[in-house]
Amino acid sequence: MVAAPVFAGTLKIITKCPPDAVLVGQTCVDKYEASVWEIPDPTTTNKSLVTKVLKGKATLADLTAGGATQISPSSSCTPAFPATFPLNGQWTAPLYAVSIPGVHPTGCVNWFRADQACALSGKRLLTNAEWQRAAAGTPDPGTDNGTTDCNITTAGDAADAGARTSCKSSWGAFDMVGNLQEWVSDWVTFTAGCPGWISGFNGDTECFSGASTTPSTYGPAGLIRGGGFLSGTGAGVFDVRANSSVSAIAASN
Repeated sequence: MVAAPVFAGTLKIITKCPPDAVLVGQTCVDKYEASVWEIPDPTTTNKSLVTKVLKGKATLADLTAGGATQISPSSSCTPAFPATFPLNGQWTAPLYAVSIPGVHPTGCVNWFRADQACALSGKRLLTNAEWQRAAAGTPDPGTDNGTTDCNITTAGDAADAGARTSCKSSWGAFDMVGNLQEWVSDWVTFTAGCPGWISGFNGDTECFSGASTTPSTYGPAGLIRGGGFLSGTGAGVFDVRANSSVSAIAASN
């Protein structure tokens, strides 16, 4: 999940977001889980398409017409991220994170790649607090009917972004619960234990305040939110995990 740029001043009041985002307080948050795209000739033939991406106006039809290729849809990991966009984020050819419905969101991605793909689209990863705010009102699952409920058990893979029509927050953001787990910007100490929440938090998974491991073993962890398509009732608006290193490809489910 990515956020559009936030105005840094104190006087301007944001009242409208780009077409691909919803307004959460004073932050524009992507309406759909991101899919990552390789756009050929982004500075020449497809310069106008990249401009649409940066303005939040690119559609699936636009990307298809421009010959763009989606990278790593959902859990397939195929086509994989190219060598020009390595795990450490030191890219030499750009990829773009786009908020559009009707396609599987991109999975099999580590924090550095997610961060850079967002930045190249003029966006950034949400902070943990921003993610929590944007997820409010999303049904915290007890069931998955395979059609409209949040995708937590039945499909065995991610659904197309926005397809689970009832899995929508009070602010209008889709798939904050289930489907694919989502990186946020925060780094924390890697956590090995999953002690769970105290009562009142719907039994959602909490792997944050358990026993920690030394940074030399795993490196820092990035927080992952919401749960995925195999998380069952542990998925939810309070699902938070600190057991994936920022350098490793996070489990998508």
